[in-house]
This record gives sequence, C-alpha cells and structure tokens, in this order.
Amino acid sequence: QVRLVESGGGLVQPGGSLRLSCAAFGTEIRFNAMGWYRQAPGKEREFVARTILRDGSRNYADSVKGRFTISRDNAKNMVYLQMNSLKPEDTAVYYCNADWRTSAYWGQGTQVTVSS
Repeated sequence: QVRLVESGGGLVQPGGSLRLSCAAFGTEIRFNAMGWYRQAPGKEREFVARTILRDGSRNYADSVKGRFTISRDNAKNMVYLQMNSLKPEDTAVYYCNADWRTSAYWGQGTQVTVSS
C-alpha cells in the first residue's frame, strides 16, 4: 500500500525558511509527478509546486515563484520543498501529492505556521 509521509513543518517568523520533505513508502513506483498542495483555514486546497519525472520540469503557483523551490530524489523516492522568505499568508497545512497513471496519492499533511 502506497503511503506518503510529510515532515519539516513548524512555526517560523515572517522572512524565515523551512524545508518540507515527503517520503513514499510501500512502493517502488516511479511516480509520473510529485508535488505539493496547501490548504489554509477556511479555504480550498490549492496547488503549490510540482515536478515531472519525464523531463524534470518544475511548475509553481504564482504566489510562491521565486521563494519556493521543489526538488526530487528519485533514488529515494522523495520530494522536497524549500520555502524561503515566508509570509503569514503561507500559513497552511501542506500536503504531498504523487501521481501514477490514473491514481493520485496524498500524504496526511504537515502544518506550516508563519507568525511573529
């Protein structure tokens, strides 16, 4: 059974940095794409960033471009999100996502809180 586990969330001051990690367990699948979504209180889940296995391309939401960087370790089946220059509006639960053919897998989420 495929399981995605996120780590690295926490409380950080505005302007600070955090690095999220996501590990895939229970599978040797090389996911077509891996990425991150987030959901703030009272809001819908939204796309943050993703990376495509086939060509290594990376896509970002406009709100995080230039501040967040997604990377992937295919050998370890992990994906990371380096978040710099964090803002209070980045506060949310961050979810790891992985796609394989027509299936989508999700982690349980990790809380990121940006506050002074």
